[in-house]
Amino acid sequence: MTYKKLSEQIHELSNPQRSDSFVKLFRDAVRQGKFDATYMPERFTMPKQFSRRGAEGTYQRDAKEMLFEITPDFEAWFDQTNRDLAAARKGGNIKPSVEAIESGLVDFKKMAEETRKKMQASYEKGQALGNSRAKGSKGGKRK
Repeated sequence: MTYKKLSEQIHELSNPQRSDSFVKLFRDAVRQGKFDATYMPERFTMPKQFSRRGAEGTYQRDAKEMLFEITPDFEAWFDQTNRDLAAARKGGNIKPSVEAIESGLVDFKKMAEETRKKMQASYEKGQALGNSRAKGSKGGKRK
């Protein structure tokens, strides 16, 4: 049997800013019997940086430590949960960066396709504008 602490598992998240959501989902999964875990006496500090509304600086929160058994069920649950937390965010998009693309938080192919569409739309708009101006000036008088 191999056991691991929740505080160690959190460091494997693609996006540490989602550690609070991960702890909640982890506890829900344990409560639902998806895998076994037990509370430990100590606490740990989550990597997420929280900010207070209207105040300067950030703070971190503690969570109760848990110990769980690494099983194929847990690994499948973690892989799926990690992907979901990295992708589906409420309240904003992940800013495109080399790190975000390399870690898989941002889909490069999707971004490239969106860029291509924007460039094509911009090109077509410019062509249409140029053509309409050309037609308008040849006809003589403008209204």
